[in-house]
Amino acid sequence: MSNLTRRDFIKTTSLAAVGFFVAGCGDDKKVSSGNGNDKPADLVVYGKIFTSEGNKIVEAFAVKDGKFVYVGGKAGVEAFIDKNKTEIIDYTGKGLVMPSCGNGHAHYSLGLGMHSVGTIIDREDSVEKFLTEVVPAAVKKAKAAGATSIFGFGWDFMKFKDNMPTRQQLDAICSDIPMYFADEEGHKGLTNTLALVNAGIMAADGSVLKKEIRGGEIGADENGIPNGFLSEQAGTYTRSFLDNEKLFSVDIAKATLDEVQEHLLSEGYTMYLDGWGNYFYTDNLYKAAQQMDKAGDMHFILGTTYEIESWMNVDDALNKAFDVQKYASEHVKTNWIKLFMDGTVESGTGFVEPLYPDGQQGIVNWTEEEVTEITRKANEKGLTMHIHAMGNMAINRAVNAYINGGKDEMRNTLVHLHQVLPDDYKRIADHNIYVVAGMQWHHLSDEEQADMPEMVPEGMGDKAYPIKSYFDNGINISSHTDFPALSGSPDDPFGVMEIAITGQCYLETGKPWWTEECITREQALNALTIAVAKQMFLENERGSIKTGKYADFLLVTKDVLTCPAEEIHTAKPAATYFEGKKVFSM
Repeated sequence: MSNLTRRDFIKTTSLAAVGFFVAGCGDDKKVSSGNGNDKPADLVVYGKIFTSEGNKIVEAFAVKDGKFVYVGGKAGVEAFIDKNKTEIIDYTGKGLVMPSCGNGHAHYSLGLGMHSVGTIIDREDSVEKFLTEVVPAAVKKAKAAGATSIFGFGWDFMKFKDNMPTRQQLDAICSDIPMYFADEEGHKGLTNTLALVNAGIMAADGSVLKKEIRGGEIGADENGIPNGFLSEQAGTYTRSFLDNEKLFSVDIAKATLDEVQEHLLSEGYTMYLDGWGNYFYTDNLYKAAQQMDKAGDMHFILGTTYEIESWMNVDDALNKAFDVQKYASEHVKTNWIKLFMDGTVESGTGFVEPLYPDGQQGIVNWTEEEVTEITRKANEKGLTMHIHAMGNMAINRAVNAYINGGKDEMRNTLVHLHQVLPDDYKRIADHNIYVVAGMQWHHLSDEEQADMPEMVPEGMGDKAYPIKSYFDNGINISSHTDFPALSGSPDDPFGVMEIAITGQCYLETGKPWWTEECITREQALNALTIAVAKQMFLENERGSIKTGKYADFLLVTKDVLTCPAEEIHTAKPAATYFEGKKVFSM
């Protein structure tokens, strides 16, 4: 995952013209998709319909057997109507009809699964509350359930950094069950002594067994003894020694996926790429997803990424990534391998140039040669790379690896991208490298803006995550929310859209910031729809309203193309349709 909570950039109420057009009666085409026009449609919808096909607006469409069989003007759709058999929805003047959305990278299985797995920590909680209330409650809950591991998520590094809890303080609360509490961005963790002992970092007598974990840092006191604070891959390594099979069983994974589906459909998403399918170092999420789909209970497309850590045996991990392909099914796509190239720029672990204000470099997990070889092996097996790269040098290294080891047609992907070197935009475009970006990252509170120059390398204090530059360079950019890492930002498509086009998060106020990266409404909708479909190799089936594609669409409560910009976030799906069937309604 990546970090960054709420951000702010410029508010603008102007609507940039991107050249959409209305298809009237003269554009009507009667297309049957193999069913024949003599068979009536199951559903006909009228309204203002944004197709995500060249920013085209049409007046009506018809659905038969879960697919669009006609898209065009009102007159042409009449041939598909049998008044006794066809359901008709007239959404004219009620809002916008559009393709359903996609989320190109998030962690719903973790964020929503925490209700069952462990303890959610409020990012506003202080260190004192964490130690006196949150951890004791987590221990009580775990012991009552007979748990063999205690897991939590959500503490705020910025609130904890000057008074970081130690393993000894956690031991005083519970020393007989291993504990791991991840921060809100998922890149740092707090543990008790037993968790470190089980991971082989230290012995029960306090002697140090490991001082380094590749790609991470083991926090230590003035005597060099681990203090229980872990960052980056040191944390993932330690987590791997928890009783993950029990922590996230198949039954818990299935219950979590039910909750994920309900959440996604209520927000208007029907495509979702999970950013870390093996987060708990088991195949249980894959098993649960396949079972759910085969039972006919999955009403969205789930993509899964298999993460390989730099401390792992790469060949063994690749074989496991290849093996989980057996869990693929109609709505479950398993063909991505995930790597962390670096950490997060704002927390000092991004791989950047120039160096941080204190003269240090961030953490880089892989050499260019290693990523090149992993990419080559993955692409040869038909798997696509999905790399978390935040710092400009991390991005550059990943791009080099993709060019030297990958196949352009595999749509190898970069995720987050805090900074991009100017020459790398063209290389990303020329080699069909896809970018998955958090469009809602473009806002900062006044306090965060003031702190930023002290946290990041010189010249980066007034910049962060590009958006418009990808469009300008012809790069496929799809939207992600990184939920739950961005806990202070909107997760729904229209909250994200408003920030991306206005630069103003409705949850806060702040000065205008990096206004040259604002985008248009149409660009935002395309990043939320057809671009995610392309990222997931689904563009021939989904992501736009077009004859022959599955009828995945939304009835939106507002026309987000024309309503006042500051009202876009109030838009909601009145209904979400998946393969022609209503799967959510307000």
